[in-house]
Amino acid sequence: MKTILIIEDNTEVRENAAEILELANYKVLQAENGKIGVEVANSKHIDLIICDIMMPVLDGYGVIHLLSNNPKTASIPFIFLTAKSERGDFRKAMEMGADDYLTKPFDDIELLRAIESRFKKSEVIKDDIIRDGKGLNGFLDEVKSIKELKDLSLRAKTKVYKKKEAIYIESSTPNFLYLIEKGKVKIYREHQYGKELIISLLKEGDFFGYTALLHENNYNESAEALEETHIVLVPKEDFYALLNSNHFVMKRFVKLLSNEVQEKEEQLLQMAYSSVKKRVTETLLKLQKQNQKESDEVFNISISREDLANIVGTATESLIRTLGDLKNDNLIEIKGSNISINDVQKLETSVKKYY
Repeated sequence: MKTILIIEDNTEVRENAAEILELANYKVLQAENGKIGVEVANSKHIDLIICDIMMPVLDGYGVIHLLSNNPKTASIPFIFLTAKSERGDFRKAMEMGADDYLTKPFDDIELLRAIESRFKKSEVIKDDIIRDGKGLNGFLDEVKSIKELKDLSLRAKTKVYKKKEAIYIESSTPNFLYLIEKGKVKIYREHQYGKELIISLLKEGDFFGYTALLHENNYNESAEALEETHIVLVPKEDFYALLNSNHFVMKRFVKLLSNEVQEKEEQLLQMAYSSVKKRVTETLLKLQKQNQKESDEVFNISISREDLANIVGTATESLIRTLGDLKNDNLIEIKGSNISINDVQKLETSVKKYY
């Protein structure tokens, strides 16, 4: 059963809408002003929000602004509900990221159709659809009926990159949105003296290259294949057309950007205040969470010591010494470039001991 949050200060309107939705087999939560509505959206699982514009404490524009900037709530379908019908209000609502707009008074059919339409479109970009190659093709099939995107799925080509081959380099002009169909990619920045800092390791199903496209500037990092990698290339023109025609897609990439910013902030914080041993341990655990499959009894990763040191932000020699200490503590096993975690829970517990 899907959960809908109604944020409306008029008790009669709010309760009448709730009654209609409950009869249609939706679970309904209610909030009498924007402040309470934001608190409910942040604390509960919400599938869709219906929100009045003119309210005390916090109006509807304030609500959508706060929710759009929170990765947890940014992708929730949002319908504005208001007595105003001026064109300017409609434009402002849609520019702020609203998915639909209903004017009061409305009837039950209008309300239910708007909600059903939002749910139908949101199904297209669920996480399990948008984050894998097969899902991308299905997604492109869904949108290719839009005139500007007619040939989108035909123009999204797949290119094979060899191990250590550059996909793009810092300061170059972005031309594609990239999706890993098979293989692994590292995203890194290079110091003027040649020292690398690996920002992230990406795997099958991950998008990348969208930050420069969304900011409309050149790349501020480089991307390189860690092994033979198959990548879907979506032309930037098609990506922009997709963003402009579909608010759900825009919200999904805003959420990806928000998560990326949080990860970089955490990485900088760890590099500033944590010991090398703590950073190495936490990096191994992060790689385990990102890459271990359910069928794997023991997590094993093959990565060069130089690349691992560049993720941690330390010298290769310091990394090798730290890995030796973890091996002596029977927390990991090392065979060549392969690192295996013997006991994930034990390794997680050990992190608390390191500064």
